[in-house]
Amino acid sequence: MFTSADVMDLRKKTGAGIADCKKALTETDGDMEKAIDFLREKGIATAAKKASRIAAEGIVAAKVAGNKGVLVEVNCETDFVAKGDQYKAFVDGVADYVLNNDVKDIDELVAAKSDETIAATAKIGEKISIRRFAKFTTEGGVVESYIHMGGKVGVLVEVKGCTCDATHELAHDLALQIAAAKPLYVKADEVPAEVLEHEKEILKAQALNEGKPAAIVDRMVEGRVKKYYEEFCLINQAFVKDPSLTIEKVVKDYSAKMGKELTVTRFVRFEMGEGLEKKVNDFAAEVEAQMKK
Repeated sequence: MFTSADVMDLRKKTGAGIADCKKALTETDGDMEKAIDFLREKGIATAAKKASRIAAEGIVAAKVAGNKGVLVEVNCETDFVAKGDQYKAFVDGVADYVLNNDVKDIDELVAAKSDETIAATAKIGEKISIRRFAKFTTEGGVVESYIHMGGKVGVLVEVKGCTCDATHELAHDLALQIAAAKPLYVKADEVPAEVLEHEKEILKAQALNEGKPAAIVDRMVEGRVKKYYEEFCLINQAFVKDPSLTIEKVVKDYSAKMGKELTVTRFVRFEMGEGLEKKVNDFAAEVEAQMKK
């Protein structure tokens, strides 16, 4: 069994139509992950880069000093509060605390900032929640950050091999790339084996459902896996500033120019409210009406 909320959730995650989502959930006995696979196998949905239920309000903020950089997400209830100076000052304080202290995990951070969070909640008048953070400390490299749309998206990236201005320039371009193109991994060998095998199964089912001869399906799957890498692996992506270049080529060009081998080692991308649910009454009503048909 499944509900209209399940249909709404599936539609948000896949972009498929309501009728297709109902059918997928019916065919899979309401199993959300199997329903996503069902839609993908039918060519109705594409692979999700990340959970797409962007809902909660708040800010993603970054702070970089020397060889350290942090990214934090703090949520509130309304966009109005998120734009306020008091709220921004609180978030800045959270980022500053992470930058200057050895914080092991989110529970430790929440506990450390508990009194301040309670005080800010009382002063601002909305529930405030410190949701997540990332911190990079590099040796022999640089850390760069980028905040997009006033805190809706934040990126932290590390490039190793040199600490000169040109490396910062490259890292900045990479941060812009990550914000825009939403990669999941730096390079192909970071894709977990189980993820890759699952993707191959989906791609094979797609090819067979398209009526392709079984003899060529394996070759088609390999070709489509390459496209998967080009979409989800940073190094394989087309450079947003010049799509004729891959990110791998851009990094190699910088390395050649500087006479040093530069390496993109890691990144993190936060999208504000990612994976959190928010009431969208009109959409919910639309799904409810469709469910009754």
